[in-house]
This record gives sequence, structure tokens and C-alpha cells, in this order.
Amino acid sequence: MPNPQSFGRNIRQTRMALHPLQAVLLAFPVALFPTALLTDIAYLETAEIQWSNFSAWLITAALMIGAFALLWALIAALRKGPPQSRRHYRFHALLLALAWLAGLINAFQHSHDGWASVGTLGLVLSVISAVLALAAGWLAYSGVRIETMETAP
Repeated sequence: MPNPQSFGRNIRQTRMALHPLQAVLLAFPVALFPTALLTDIAYLETAEIQWSNFSAWLITAALMIGAFALLWALIAALRKGPPQSRRHYRFHALLLALAWLAGLINAFQHSHDGWASVGTLGLVLSVISAVLALAAGWLAYSGVRIETMETAP
């Protein structure tokens, strides 16, 4: 049933989407941080040192490409636009920044030798960075719905 207040007005809903290049950049930390978590679990289960090396490489790649995704997210959060989109992009940038920071600390943790590289702290940092990256990706790919009303002529 139409809203009586909307008679004589055109209500247009648009969905703000990511720029295609930003979406490609964001796909890397969203995929690589959870994969690093899986390789950490594999290392703790098998004690095969190569799994720890894989984790370090995955975290490094997620940080390198994720830095560009984070830069893009910060620019998107600071640009002018509707209040709904600014709030959406700021929260996305915050989640991505926290994931990147947790990943950086995790990279330092994974630079240790042997069992000290993963252990409890490394696994917890991998979980935190994976969850934050997935949340940032979910938020970014979901877009934000913006309603605009225009009076009919």
C-alpha cells in the first residue's frame, strides 16, 4: 500500500556500489586473511613448517594489496555524498583498518621461529584479522540503499 505522504512525489531508491577496481582490491584481503587462518590451523595440526610459511606469505600479500584497498576505502569515506553512504563507507574503512592492523601485528608474530610463530597469539590474531576482513567485505559488497524523493511536476 502506498504511503499517503508520498503522493505526488517520485521515490527513487539507489544502491551505492563499490568501484570495480576497489572491489578487486578488497577481494584479496577478504580471501587471503581467512586462508591464512586455515593454514595456521593446518600448521597446528600437522607441525609441518611449510604451513607456517604459507601463512606468512598469505598475510604479507593480504597486507600489501589490502593497503591499497584501505587507501581507497579511506578516500571513499572522506568524500562528499549522502549521509547514509558516508556512514556506511566510514564503518567499512574502520573495519578494514582494524583488519589491516591486526594483520600487521600477525605478520610480526609469524616472523618468529618455529612454534612461536603461530601458537595461541598467532591463531587469535589470524581469527581477528579474518573475521574483520570478512565483515568489511560483507559490508562493502552489500552496498547502501539511498532513498531520494522528488516532487512530481
